Amino acid sequence: MKKKAFFLTLIIAVSWFGYAKYNRYIAKNNKPITDTKALDRKANEALDFCTKNNFNKDYCILIDMSVHSGLNRFFLYDFKKHKATMTMLVGHGCGNHPWSFDWSKDNPGFSNVDGSHLSSLGKYKIGKRAWSDWGINVKYVLHGLDTTNSNAEKRFIVFHSWEKVAEKEIYPDGTAEGWGCPTISNNNMKIIDPMLQQSKKPVLMWIYK
Repeated sequence: MKKKAFFLTLIIAVSWFGYAKYNRYIAKNNKPITDTKALDRKANEALDFCTKNNFNKDYCILIDMSVHSGLNRFFLYDFKKHKATMTMLVGHGCGNHPWSFDWSKDNPGFSNVDGSHLSSLGKYKIGKRAWSDWGINVKYVLHGLDTTNSNAEKRFIVFHSWEKVAEKEIYPDGTAEGWGCPTISNNNMKIIDPMLQQSKKPVLMWIYK
């Protein structure tokens, strides 16, 4: 009985520590995890870009890399509804750390250099759908539109799913890190994939911090 009581106390303590850490994260950023006003402002900028460049004006994908990787930071933003209709986890590049772990979960680095194994900030045109060895075997080529991500194709940075990406938030743990590709869960890709296939115009993905 004493052992059971000890382990129960330990579990409660660990759970409370994680909860407290989560709250400290929110307090440190002085905002909720999903800052809807900031997201709306970014979406307005995205819509202006889509209008000027003949992109899809129904929705876009916004990825806020300032958010801890164990929290939802991938937003499918509906321009007509003026809100994110889907939020999910997304992975980033591991850099010099071992891949598939979460070493840089709260402070990722970014680079446009081939071989850096880091993600690149900037706007992307989601391009051709192709076969992937990862996840549900679907990937989308990403065309970097800024100087910060102009080497995306050369670096084989693509949008795909990965079984190591969880369905729900896992904070204080982080999402598994790859070699720079934005990766989502298999089930979420099954939702996003048909939408991208049906789009008659290019869809914007904007990775920012």
